[in-house]
Parts: sequence; C-alpha cells; structure tokens
Amino acid sequence: MTKSAAPRKYDHVAVLMGGLSAEREVSLRSGEACSNALESAGYRVTRVDAGRDLAQRLAGLKPDVCFNALHGRWGEDGCVQGVLELMGLPYTHSGVLASALAMHKERAKQVMRAAGVPVAEGRVVLRAEAAKAHALPRPYVLKPVTEGSSVGVFIVREDHAHPPQELNDPNWSLGEELLAERFIPGRELTCGVMGDRVLGVIEILPAETLGFYNYEAKYAAGGSRHLLPAPVSPNVYELVQKLTLTAHKALGCRGVSRADFRYDDTPGGTGEMVCLEVNTQPGMTATSLVPELAAHAGLTFAELVSWMVEEASCNR
Repeated sequence: MTKSAAPRKYDHVAVLMGGLSAEREVSLRSGEACSNALESAGYRVTRVDAGRDLAQRLAGLKPDVCFNALHGRWGEDGCVQGVLELMGLPYTHSGVLASALAMHKERAKQVMRAAGVPVAEGRVVLRAEAAKAHALPRPYVLKPVTEGSSVGVFIVREDHAHPPQELNDPNWSLGEELLAERFIPGRELTCGVMGDRVLGVIEILPAETLGFYNYEAKYAAGGSRHLLPAPVSPNVYELVQKLTLTAHKALGCRGVSRADFRYDDTPGGTGEMVCLEVNTQPGMTATSLVPELAAHAGLTFAELVSWMVEEASCNR
C-alpha cells in the first residue's frame, strides 16, 4: 500500500497497453510495470491490450478509471482520449487537444515558441523530397512528425553525402511528413512535470556504441546512463525546469508529462537551450525517466501511479 491516507475515488483500473503503434512493445512493458505497481498499491487491475474493439471491451469491463499506458499514434495523439470522453470514462494523462497537439511535433513547436520556449529551427518535408535531397544544411535531424520514442529518427551529419536511404523503403510505415530540424550539439537534458509540480532535471548519456539517444538507448538495458541531478549550473537547471513547466501549461497538458532539451555547451558553441518535444505519455518502464524523477522527489513507483489514477478525470 502507498503511504497516502487520502480516500480513493477509484477501485477498478483498466490499464490500456500495447495498442497499434510502432511503440507497441514499449507500451506493453510500461503497462505491465504500471499494472504491477497499482496491484501492489491495492487497486483491482485489468490489463487491456488496446485494439480496434477497445470501446466494446471497456463497455463490458466497466472499469472505474483507465490508466493510459499507450505510446504513439492512436494512444497518445488524442484518438483514444476521444473514445474515453465519449464513454464517460475518467483517464490519466492529457486530454484530446493537448495529446493531439503535443504529438504533432511541428504544431507543438508553434505553440511552445509563442509561449517563449525556444525550439529548433526546421521545416516539414515530404518523405519523397527528403529522400532525394538534403532538407537542410548538414548537420540536421529528420524525424516523423507524429511518432515518439525516437522511432524513425535520423541524424544526418556533415560527412553524409546523401539523405538516409531508409526513406526509400517501400515498407515505410511512419507517415509521409517528416520534420527536418537543425542539429543542436551538446547535452541531452530532460525534465518532468507532475500536475503543476516541476520535477528534477536528468542528463542522458547514451552508450558510447550508440550515435544518439535513440530507441535502443531509451529501452535497452545499458543503453544509456542517467545523471540526476544533471551536472549543470544552477541557472541552467532552473531554466530547464521553468521551460518544462511553461511548455506543459502552454500545450494544456495534464497529469504527468516530460520535456526533452538540447543544451549546447560545447567549446565555442552557441550556449543555446532548445526544447525538442513534450511527451504527454512518457515511458513507464524499468529504465524510464519519469519514475526516476519521481523517486528523486521522494515518491515510490506505486505512489506515482496511484497519484496518476486518483488525478484522472474526463474533460481534460
């Protein structure tokens, strides 16, 4: 049981996991970890692999609340949130608009820029265009506009004569629009928000065998090291926290979110701080960042997911 003595609003929790996106396997791991933690906290948990029959399954289960452990398209982009709103089922994380907005990286950048959060310069390009010629001066980054977990991300460096040839793959399934952004050298920093409370700042160091903080670095054992608190100056640490909370509020996020940054403190660098994106449903696996940030703030994993459940609602 958690240490909280507050009365609970909910008992039966449906944990939505798996789903239909490219991040299905990560979602299954997040969902299982959250399910186990919620059971240890005393909730009655039903694990639901979210397919196209989700509404029918939930209608039969009649849970009190849904813990949304889905990642990527359909689960994190407002689609499932709309289904739950129609059914009148309270759910965790952000609502329809904030989820859709944050998932579309270019639209999210527009909102964050207007709120005073610095973002990387870039433009949206069609996959066919990006495959034929460099979308920006090298080095630059190419990534799907509406995917997460670094799925389909390419760093095109100065010595890359041609764009990524993977873009010509006939089996490409990550959308026809890509975001091309100027590459920002330096540190990878991340910070979380829990309600209106900003958490700490982590510096992420990918394993030396990996080129950047990619899918493997995020989810494979030994893929990265996390430095918490991040070894940066107090001013930089506080700036990351301030920008994280500003982005969370500007996008209309609810519950837990996490913002990722690049900080160029390289010799002769620009010193700039750039927000790459806001994750409205960050990973909740054993190697994930938000549980680590919560632990640093004094919360066990069970306390974190219990708070998320009790904070759940409709009309988010």
